[in-house]
Amino acid sequence: METTAAAEVTDICRDLLRIDTTNTGDADTTVGERVAAEYVAAKLDEVGITYEIHESAPTRANLIARIPGADRSRGALLVHGHLDVVPADASEWSVPPFAGEEKDGFLWGRGAIDMKDFDAMMLAVVRDWQRTGYVPPRDIVIAYTADEEAGMQFGSQFLVEKHRDLLEGCTEAIGEVGGYSYTVNENLRLYLVQTAEKGLDWLKLHATGRPGHGSFIHDDNAVTDLAEAVAAVGRHRFPIVITPTVRRFLEEVSDALGIELDPDDPELAVSKLGPIANLIGATIRNTANPTRLDAGYKDNVIPGRASATIDCRTLPGQAESFLAELREIIGPDIEIEHKHQQPAVETEFGGALVDAMGAALRAEDPGARTVPYLMSGGTDAKAFATLGINCFGFAPLRLPPELNFAALFHGIDERVPVEGLEFGVRVLDRLLRNS
Repeated sequence: METTAAAEVTDICRDLLRIDTTNTGDADTTVGERVAAEYVAAKLDEVGITYEIHESAPTRANLIARIPGADRSRGALLVHGHLDVVPADASEWSVPPFAGEEKDGFLWGRGAIDMKDFDAMMLAVVRDWQRTGYVPPRDIVIAYTADEEAGMQFGSQFLVEKHRDLLEGCTEAIGEVGGYSYTVNENLRLYLVQTAEKGLDWLKLHATGRPGHGSFIHDDNAVTDLAEAVAAVGRHRFPIVITPTVRRFLEEVSDALGIELDPDDPELAVSKLGPIANLIGATIRNTANPTRLDAGYKDNVIPGRASATIDCRTLPGQAESFLAELREIIGPDIEIEHKHQQPAVETEFGGALVDAMGAALRAEDPGARTVPYLMSGGTDAKAFATLGINCFGFAPLRLPPELNFAALFHGIDERVPVEGLEFGVRVLDRLLRNS
């Protein structure tokens, strides 16, 4: 029987899930990216697709292949996915996180939705094209990257800085965290297309004081000053700011759910979204969350310096005002160090590619309706957008209504529905054939 993309996508995804590509953020303990890239390479070799693998550091592998299109004068479409995953504690899981186990209609494993499902879809589609001799309407560039989960330095940023020739001519891109369904009723599903991402700013706050013995009365204590600043940041709620993307999303959702949108109370509409409320709720304001503390070296010594890490996410156009507000919260004496910064990105929800997304979804799901949204996290789009590429999140999945999809990202028992995976590869194939 002829092999098709839908027939092999589950096997490819299972294989990828069984390759431990844990990215700890530490080069000495991050594993598997080269192994996964070589797996993809072998699958491309089988059907005769040429590719290049470039390492940004030992074992930090990135793979790129270009599928020539019928009209090579058109802008190319970049389809990208990362191979690394966040760590998983096996003791917390119902199944081993790297076993790629299939049960209850799902494929289970770390990376199942973030994002080896889409990695598998990409690979299955281009393999099927090559076997059947299909030529897409324009060049399709597929990229498998390292290090997306820890800042992208060894992945997409490396490609943009050192190998941008491989991305020559790319004008649009699709990647993760978009194209998934939110069920309104049995006849209507909203498919969220990511058209914007918050900016990222990982900060370190430093407090300094007079070191001394822990038994003394000590008013100039760096730990105390830092703790007060961190608590103030952690408890602060930044004001609501509705960006154009979020406004369009809320209008679409309000219409679909039959609720009136109050511009002064957008949280009412968000509260009606069930499993994705947390995902969307973080897109109506800037956020700053303390994540790490570091102070002292002995139980009875007051240190002269204390530090904390703050994970900050800013709405498009809000980076400067956010920092000014943060400074007011922590006061003038706390030092702010920028560890890692990436700007917010935003693109228009419109044009031929967006139209093709909607058509591809409706062909497989007549109840589909596409809506734009802003993602609170970040993806490789941040790097690719610096080249002037219009980036969208579109890794299509039809999800069971009861599945808490947002909780699976970096969560315990991450899994993807097998039917949704097969649906996704059919939608992706249609999109790429008609884009």
